[in-house]
Amino acid sequence: MAERYLSELAHVGEERAALAEQNTGSHFLGAVVVQQRATAASEIETRHVIDGQQRLTTLQLLLDAAQEVLEALEHPEGRRLARYVLNHEDLTGGDTSLLFKVWPSRTDQGAFRRAMENGAPTEGFEDSAIVQAHEFFSLQVEQWLTGGENASRRAHALEAALVGLLEMVVIDIDADDDPNVIFETLNARGTPLLASDLIKNFVLHTAESQGIDPERLSAEQWSEFDDPWWREEVRQGRIVRPRIDTYLNYWLVTRTQSDVLASDVFPSFRRYLERATSVSEVVADIRGTSDVYSRLQRAADDQVLSEFLYRWRIMDIRVLTPVLLLLLGRSDVGDEVLGRSLRILESYLVRRMLCRMTTQAYNRLFLDLLSRLASARGGEIPDVIRDFLAQQSAEALLCPPDARVRVAIAELPLYRLLTRGRLRFVLEAIEDSLRSPKTEYQNVPRGSLTIEHVMPQGWHANWPLETSLDQEEAIARRDHLVHTMGNLTLVTGRLNPALSNAGWEIKRAELSKHSLLQLNRELAQADIGTWNENAIQERSQILGDRVIALWPRPGSRGAV
Repeated sequence: MAERYLSELAHVGEERAALAEQNTGSHFLGAVVVQQRATAASEIETRHVIDGQQRLTTLQLLLDAAQEVLEALEHPEGRRLARYVLNHEDLTGGDTSLLFKVWPSRTDQGAFRRAMENGAPTEGFEDSAIVQAHEFFSLQVEQWLTGGENASRRAHALEAALVGLLEMVVIDIDADDDPNVIFETLNARGTPLLASDLIKNFVLHTAESQGIDPERLSAEQWSEFDDPWWREEVRQGRIVRPRIDTYLNYWLVTRTQSDVLASDVFPSFRRYLERATSVSEVVADIRGTSDVYSRLQRAADDQVLSEFLYRWRIMDIRVLTPVLLLLLGRSDVGDEVLGRSLRILESYLVRRMLCRMTTQAYNRLFLDLLSRLASARGGEIPDVIRDFLAQQSAEALLCPPDARVRVAIAELPLYRLLTRGRLRFVLEAIEDSLRSPKTEYQNVPRGSLTIEHVMPQGWHANWPLETSLDQEEAIARRDHLVHTMGNLTLVTGRLNPALSNAGWEIKRAELSKHSLLQLNRELAQADIGTWNENAIQERSQILGDRVIALWPRPGSRGAV
């Protein structure tokens, strides 16, 4: 805008500044909603910023940065710009919070003051976006002012652009008006705000109407959500949203025990809060449960959770999240009860995964489970989960019996039907089960080994068929069995290419020489003259027994 103004000024003449501004035109920054606050006649007028906090804050930082640079370079425009960022000391009455035209929420006040006070040190606030923005604007203003001829003319143009050529519509509502009506209507007309922004605004407005200090509530209960981690985008099905919105969606499902669509998060929250006794209790619940959600997302070294979460994330069963929030958020659920509950849930999910059964009905299933768990005492929870899952008889929700799991292990080409991650964690679990307390490492490294076909996919060169068989039928049978679990193992990424399509004796020798896995030790030491279809099927039976032992059917003998 300053560049355009300079061009117009050169065209119409230095003495016709008003015409130059008119010809330049203005840049529209959108609408801002502010709400009047009751003040005495002797006090400075103040308003809450309902919508437009980011724009107003950014403009203040830009104005102050320009003012500071202009004043340091001894341009008179610097002194004039000061009135747009500072209130006159006669009006503040010594209240430092009234010094600035805009005053952010409590979380950002320290960084804002350091940025806005000329020459103030910024140590300790280097990571603040507010401080970084002010420094960016200062650098840009200084480079522009000194980067061309006639710095005084440029200083005048910059002042004209900042003060006269940037425009906003300001909606100034009375103290008794409901700002949410305007706030939601404005955001429904353009790019919608995040559900979390709408929820925060509604929470703070409700708090004030209940006589609760909204700034204190925000600082004590909501400031955690300003962490960039909560703003990172995550996938929820086909939708990509900030993590805070995803969390609030799951929190609502947990509390209402009903399905909440991504598009209905804010309306659902508003209905929930309107029925609640106290906004403080609701916000405290959101804040407390956020620690549980964070534990679900970050529990890499959590002995109780890490194994389950590793497999749960790979299976990608997000609709289970509300159940997990409930389990982890209850004070009467200790580690032992939690561990039993998670093992039952994992058995159910893994068995259905191996049998290639649908996940479409999981949403309704886990909502029903939520309702049952809400009324159960802590120590009863594992039994409630076990009995509930064992009672499912419809194909869409049935937990497959042992015989069906064995057939899946022996007959389904799981290498083609499952993702590598899902198949890998099953083989990892089997490997772990073969290790003893005397083994150097109790667990195989997670997610780093590759899946190897014992009889390779390209078996034709070094793995001849028996001549007595019908060749066409035998080829089809072998091509099918080669992808079943009985023919699969784990190796390192470097060993995998070395094995490639080599024959059985070479593979056996390489596995014996280089692999420390118990799975491969069994293969290398097996009394097998050749690795063929019979050997694959025999191993499938062994692995099937181990899978059933690792993930027993809920309600069956031997189940957790």
